[in-house]
Amino acid sequence: QVQLVESGGGLVQAGGSLRLSCAASGRTFSSYAMGWVRQPPGKEREFVAAISRGGRNTNYADSVKGRFTISRDSTKNTEYLQMNSLKPEDTAVYYCAATFRSSWYVVYSAMNEYDYWGQGTQVTVSS
Repeated sequence: QVQLVESGGGLVQAGGSLRLSCAASGRTFSSYAMGWVRQPPGKEREFVAAISRGGRNTNYADSVKGRFTISRDSTKNTEYLQMNSLKPEDTAVYYCAATFRSSWYVVYSAMNEYDYWGQGTQVTVSS
């Protein structure tokens, strides 16, 4: 089992920045690939970003490319999502996710590929 706990959400003005954190526990941190997914109000969940087990490979939704950066720190068992140049349309509940995979390099961009989810953290961007 893996437990994922997000933090760092809040209210920010358009153009501002936030950094989300996802603290993981329960199994060896390097044994799973990770990602971020968000759910805007009244909409379906959507993929945001993903990072491989080793942290070398990443993938982003087109809507956040160039503005968001995903990373992971194995010394802290924590995944991060640095969000810059935030827009009102980034308003959503953000969830971190993990999946146990053998590949050290593959990133997973489909939500049904993830096995574990955090409880979510609210991000609100005002215009």
